[in-house]
Amino acid sequence: MAGSDAPAFADAPTLSDADEALVDELLDGSHRALARVITKIENRTPGYRAIVSALHEHTGGADVIGITGSPGAGKSTLVDKLAAAYRDRGDTVGVIAVDPSSPYTGGAVLGDRIRMGSNVGDMDVFFRSMSARGQLGGLSTATADAVKALDAFGKDAVVLETVGAGQNEVDVVRTADTVAVLVQPGSGDDVQTLKAGILEIGDVFVVNKADMDGAQRTVAELEEMVHRRDGGTTPRDTGHHGAAAMASADPDETDDAESAESSESWTPEVLETIANTGEGVEALIETFDAHAAYLRDSGEIAATERRRYAEEIRTLVRADVGALATAEIERRGGIDRLAERVRDRETDPYAVAEAIVGPIADCVDEAGDRDD
Repeated sequence: MAGSDAPAFADAPTLSDADEALVDELLDGSHRALARVITKIENRTPGYRAIVSALHEHTGGADVIGITGSPGAGKSTLVDKLAAAYRDRGDTVGVIAVDPSSPYTGGAVLGDRIRMGSNVGDMDVFFRSMSARGQLGGLSTATADAVKALDAFGKDAVVLETVGAGQNEVDVVRTADTVAVLVQPGSGDDVQTLKAGILEIGDVFVVNKADMDGAQRTVAELEEMVHRRDGGTTPRDTGHHGAAAMASADPDETDDAESAESSESWTPEVLETIANTGEGVEALIETFDAHAAYLRDSGEIAATERRRYAEEIRTLVRADVGALATAEIERRGGIDRLAERVRDRETDPYAVAEAIVGPIADCVDEAGDRDD
């Protein structure tokens, strides 16, 4: 099946009258409505999916920037100065700070802290602290949906500040167009961590607190790492924009991938900033702009968006199928009862899994037969 013979998709979830009015208010520029929508998204309030679906067609205008790095690198201070600099040039800004989750409430542990001191009272800077909800990469599905709300609202730039959980920060790539990795001077262990994997996601590397001893050495180490990433047997585009992503691309995207590969690739820059004073922030924003221009001019933005939506679809499908399977487990007496039956040798784990997933698979097969 292909083209017009492909299976039809279900209709988008239906908005309630109240939520439809809320979406209209958000699109009309109400910050109060924006805050309420993000609260519904974060809390997974019934009807939130219909809201996100309604907002989707209004997205695509914001530059989404991920700021990641180890704790203590100065991410929050830098994000504060970035927001102020964007405002100075007339851009509106949305900031989502993804904080560690409370083990008791699931809420953001640092959610009440004052993190945007330079922008207090500026209605064109919308700040929201959100819980990572236990995800090692620091980004929950709710965060991606909140980005859509800010994008649909009309924010020019959306900045994501992540937890800083080391190698698992690669999750930021799924939501951000441009990723900046912060490192503080003298952090040899941090640089070694970068070598373990996070190097591959950086479009920009920032040595913050560049007035500290060891800054130039850290810059040199990062530049050497970027050089090795470009040279050797690993192509330049093996991270955020290249071979690693191409490896997971659909065969139908081959032409697009080859086209992007044929264009001049992006060379990550290593910049220095002093977030406390704002030094280097303007140059950092210029680099963000240059990367956004690269994505547009090379056509890579299309591939980036496809990868992002592909991962989002996989995540949602896994979550929904998991919820169906959990309900089936409960219907059969709960996981403990099933485990006890396996322990008693009445059945085995494979047979249990087949019994739980089988009805779901049958429904999928029946739907496929109807589409045929």
